[in-house]
Amino acid sequence: MLEIYAGKTALKTLQQEGFKQELFSSFLGASGGPKWFALYGLDKYVFGQFFQNRQTELNLIGSSAGAFRAACFAQKDPVASITRMAESYSETVYSKSAKPEEITRKAIELLDYVLGENGVEEIIQNKIYKTHFLVNKMNGFVASDNNITLLLGLIKSTVRNRIDRKLLRDQYERYVFKSPSSKLKFYDYCDFQTEYIDLTTANLKSALLASGSIPMVMQGIKDIPGAPDGMYRDGGIVDYHFDIKIEDNNGLILYPHFSPVPKAGWFDKNLKRKVLTENYDKIVMLVPSASFVKSLPYSKIPDRTDFTKMEPDQRIKYWKTVLVETQRVGDSFGDFLASGDINKIQTFG
Repeated sequence: MLEIYAGKTALKTLQQEGFKQELFSSFLGASGGPKWFALYGLDKYVFGQFFQNRQTELNLIGSSAGAFRAACFAQKDPVASITRMAESYSETVYSKSAKPEEITRKAIELLDYVLGENGVEEIIQNKIYKTHFLVNKMNGFVASDNNITLLLGLIKSTVRNRIDRKLLRDQYERYVFKSPSSKLKFYDYCDFQTEYIDLTTANLKSALLASGSIPMVMQGIKDIPGAPDGMYRDGGIVDYHFDIKIEDNNGLILYPHFSPVPKAGWFDKNLKRKVLTENYDKIVMLVPSASFVKSLPYSKIPDRTDFTKMEPDQRIKYWKTVLVETQRVGDSFGDFLASGDINKIQTFG
């Protein structure tokens, strides 16, 4: 049900010391919308059991859906929070030909439900789980509210990215909205401008919403409190599945992911471009196996196209079945930990 991949340093560490939760200092959560449902059972096991009673700091780093997951994990009851998110997201229904205004409104409703009355304060005040929401500040045409202008900007990005990912730097800046005490720094070979903003009660919801604001699908978020004025959108544009180096990260990085082939940015989805192996040197990826995915309804994990390709009742039944089935992936991770069989881990890349 579960495949495990590790970078060279990560594998060597696990071989020497065993698969212990205290070896990990960071956790990654990627973009991908409802593809995250494939990780639901794993998320519940990781934060309900593996990291239960954690005493040392764990950096939660997420973009888009991964940022929403991080917001769940940093609340006092992470399993209850992630369950609320799965429940609300899976049952969301849009009108036919829904406009960005409607989709954004539904996202705000989901966010309010997931955070509840005290979620914002719990996230900011959490001394163990330190959150980092990745967001992109938009420049040029991609900062526009006008869909035609925005589309032209995205086409420009697509062409530039095919030539060289570095050519996106003048269109997108990485903003990291972080726990106030975090000192982490992020670097990538493309040298995207990166700024760090402390999370506050005034900006947490806006930053989190911006991290998941998909261009052309949702409205962008303007003028986030505490950050420079401007338009902010989906963090996955630059950091889709991550190709970054984390400074001051002394431990390993746990990365549950729905694919064993990560893509750096949103515009890389259909390209053969690979992430840098050295950026995955200390990463341990937990991935639902191909046989598990094949066993699901329609032999695939959920994705955003299900909203338009399926009727609501069909989609909701399918998604809820996936959520139940992923318990097997979480159980598989538990079985692996109980066995202690490090030989089951494959080398990344």
